[in-house]
Amino acid sequence: MKDIIAADLMTKEDVTALILIAKKAKKLTWEGIAETIGMSPVYTHSACMGMNAFPMDKAEALVAALDLPSEAAEVLAESPTKVFAQTVPTDPCIYRFYEIVGVYGPTLKALIHEKFGDGIMSAIDFDMSVERIENPKGDRVEVKMSGKYLQYNAW
Repeated sequence: MKDIIAADLMTKEDVTALILIAKKAKKLTWEGIAETIGMSPVYTHSACMGMNAFPMDKAEALVAALDLPSEAAEVLAESPTKVFAQTVPTDPCIYRFYEIVGVYGPTLKALIHEKFGDGIMSAIDFDMSVERIENPKGDRVEVKMSGKYLQYNAW
C-alpha cells in the first residue's frame, strides 16, 4: 500500500528534481546516463525533464543507475502533459533557439514546402543530436534534427 500511495503522490516534477540531485551528486553527464540506459542523450534528457515518457524498462534502468526510489519508474513511464510557456525565456542558450526560429522559421517553412509540399516536420517521430565541432575560429555547436514529413490533409 505504501508504494501505491507514494507512486500516486509523486509527480514528474518531483522525479525531475530527484534526477538532477542524483546526477549532480554522482557527477554524471547526460551522455553518460543515456549510454548507461541505452538511449540517446536528447531523449534521455527530455524524458528526465518530464517532456517525454520512458519505456518502462528504460525507466527502471534509470532508477537503478541513479539509485532513485522505485516508485519513480512508474512516474517516468507516464505520458507527459506538455505545457509550453507563452513568454520568451530569459536563459541565453534557450533564448537563442527562439531567436533562430524567429529569424529562420519562415525560411525553414518555405524550404520544407518547396521540397516536400504543404506539410510539417514531425516533433513526435523525431531525432536530434548535438555535437561539438572543433574550429580554429571557435568551436561550433552542431544541432541535427530529423523529423518525419507529415503532409497536411484537405478535408
